[in-house]
Amino acid sequence: MLDYDKEADAYDATRGGEPRAAAAADAVLGLVPPDARRLLDVACGTGIVTRRFATARPALRVTGADLTYGMARMAAVRLPGAIVLGDSRRLPFPDGVFDAVTSVWLLHLIHDPDDARSIVAECARVLRPGGVYVTTVDKAAAHDVGSDIDAVLAPRPRRPAPDAARRVESYAAAQGLVAAGRARFTGLGQGRSPRRTAADLRRGWFTMLPPGDPRTEELAVRLQALPDQDRPRADPVFSLRAFRKPG
Repeated sequence: MLDYDKEADAYDATRGGEPRAAAAADAVLGLVPPDARRLLDVACGTGIVTRRFATARPALRVTGADLTYGMARMAAVRLPGAIVLGDSRRLPFPDGVFDAVTSVWLLHLIHDPDDARSIVAECARVLRPGGVYVTTVDKAAAHDVGSDIDAVLAPRPRRPAPDAARRVESYAAAQGLVAAGRARFTGLGQGRSPRRTAADLRRGWFTMLPPGDPRTEELAVRLQALPDQDRPRADPVFSLRAFRKPG
């Protein structure tokens, strides 16, 4: 897994920056009831999306929480006084205090199912009755856009997706949450190019393909043989699910 303290300074620039953040925030807020007054953004990262929640709805009191100091430090610049250090498995908030809870690009990182269950359980715990939890699902699949890069990467070994929609839905159901909507948005500026994908492979960004592994190098060499080495292919399209806490 990435060291997010080290990645914090360059994180936004390598992941679509403000255009992607705007698309994500718009889609998430489309699933948050207009009368919501308090929102918690779990694993808020640098706060690039969290800030947009606050600016899009001035009446919405937004709080961000992140486990990593480097990320929380950057988020606190964007939302002074609204960011806390917090483990998503043990959120530092009382029961039932938020009208909405969001977790954007979190569950795909959680390979222990017990930890994932704990995160969803905590998000449900801090929701008030009638509140809504919104999360991304199937992140890895979003990057499979049918490109020549995908064709090269097709044989690579994969783990079962920690954030598979059916899995996340089962975690939510176990907490009494009910399906409340879904949405999609484009990860603007995140289309893969062959050269960058080969570099990411060699950095160990693809699970089950560690740096130096012969399979990693074989795929990197094949990527380097593709045409238009610096032309990004199609942007990924991410998926959201919303769940309501009965009241």
